[in-house]
Amino acid sequence: MTVKVAIAQMNSTVGDLAGNRAKIFDLSRRAHAAGADIVLTPELSLVGYPPEDLLLRNAFYAKTRQTFAELAADLAQFKDLHVVVGLPLQDENGVRHNAASVLLNGEVLGTYRKHDLPNTTVFDEKRYFTSSDQAFVFAVKGVRFGINICEDTWFGHAPMRARAAGAQVLLVPNGSPYHMNKQHLRYETMRQNVSAQGMALVYANLVGGQDELIFDGDSFVMDAAGTICAQLRHFEEDLQVVEFDGATPVPQALAAPLPLEAQVYQALVLGVRDYIGKNGFPGVLIGMSGGVDSALTLAIAVDALGADKVRAVMMPSQFTADISWIDSRDMVKRLNVRYDEIPIKQTFDAFRATLATEFAGLAEDATEENIQARIRGTLLMALSNKHGSIVLTTGNKSEMAVGYCTLYGDMAGGFAVIKDIAKTLVYRLCAYRNSVSDVIPERILTRGPSAELRADQLDQDSLPPYEILDGIMQLYMEENRPIAEIIEAGFPAADVAKITRLIKINEYKRRQSPVGIRVTHRGFGRDWRYPITSRFYE
Repeated sequence: MTVKVAIAQMNSTVGDLAGNRAKIFDLSRRAHAAGADIVLTPELSLVGYPPEDLLLRNAFYAKTRQTFAELAADLAQFKDLHVVVGLPLQDENGVRHNAASVLLNGEVLGTYRKHDLPNTTVFDEKRYFTSSDQAFVFAVKGVRFGINICEDTWFGHAPMRARAAGAQVLLVPNGSPYHMNKQHLRYETMRQNVSAQGMALVYANLVGGQDELIFDGDSFVMDAAGTICAQLRHFEEDLQVVEFDGATPVPQALAAPLPLEAQVYQALVLGVRDYIGKNGFPGVLIGMSGGVDSALTLAIAVDALGADKVRAVMMPSQFTADISWIDSRDMVKRLNVRYDEIPIKQTFDAFRATLATEFAGLAEDATEENIQARIRGTLLMALSNKHGSIVLTTGNKSEMAVGYCTLYGDMAGGFAVIKDIAKTLVYRLCAYRNSVSDVIPERILTRGPSAELRADQLDQDSLPPYEILDGIMQLYMEENRPIAEIIEAGFPAADVAKITRLIKINEYKRRQSPVGIRVTHRGFGRDWRYPITSRFYE
């Protein structure tokens, strides 16, 4: 007997219950027209993921119940179509569950409640939900389908219970956020915990951006031998109907895997598009410097939003090199974005004159450099206030790690596009983007990086080479390696001491930085929680 399962890889918006309901209905309509017996939507598809502290409000559950009932009535017209909908449930005693309910002919056939609640990295589901250990299995045309939700399949307990309850195929709604090389990890984990139980698997993942998190889609079907039989698109909404011959999926053509740089670039584009679109901003502003970070941010913004929603502003000082002007003008011409130049020398001179008495007898230092950065931040924020566009900051992860950035200066803005991108990866992403079409002038990629806040300044005057800085940062911050082990890996002890100290003392800056897109398995955001006030040194 053939059973058709439709994977609805959808982009939910947190709190937009009416919009999410409409998407589920439309995907179900299309699936029904294609002959599907089951539609599988992602985790918490009705309310968006993660809803965070909305889950503590009774009104949120009341609206969810109402919208769910309306959706059930709407779907009743699709006779014998089983639609798996993710939603939060709260009982009369206030106990809350992360759940997935099966709708059939206008009624709830049954509900599964999540067992394994993730409480590490970016997740804190134990703050909101209570675990359940009850399996749920239902039959369609003689094939028995079980349900697990996301984290359940990263351990063996819930799949084993589903199998013991008679499941032959496991349906898995997911809100699994992207980080580099995440898909390979998903495959191996599913083989270990689901295929090993003798079940095929249908994995429906969310797609889209939600604040700092990116959901990549990449939904798939795996047979009981661990072979991938279907693969949905990367970073796009998708609907695919997969046939099962009994409990065995019929193999389909697979989407080609993306190279790492293409993965990350598409994640950043999706993150910008959804943050700007879902929050209703009319466009973005970017401070151009003629450097590689602002060039990459500009390219991403144009690819995400279109040139008509992007404005670049160059704010030169007496320290700005001629090539910075030339390269900035070249790039904005290639991308056809609005470009303005607002010189800051006169404003900078006015600041220095105002502070002359206070600074008398004191040598110029980082104070004067920071004043320039703050003038630029003030100008960008003024344009943002006046026109409504949000400022995209251009600082990278390497700079954020060591505090090579200015509070209320280059850190001023609303969304930090490359906040989780190490400087060495910035160059690789620029090379990838130019391989698609040549938009970033070559000289931006080959000249030495500089903040251009004093004469003849280079980043390497203050920092080790970025290859060393990024290597230390990755081992210490992302992989949590001991300092002694980092030195044993070949990094100079003095550089290790300097970088790890800078990471520690600049926590206060990072706490005040805009939210930014996460693409590594540990970014400076939800999954980095170090105290600002601390006397501990390793």
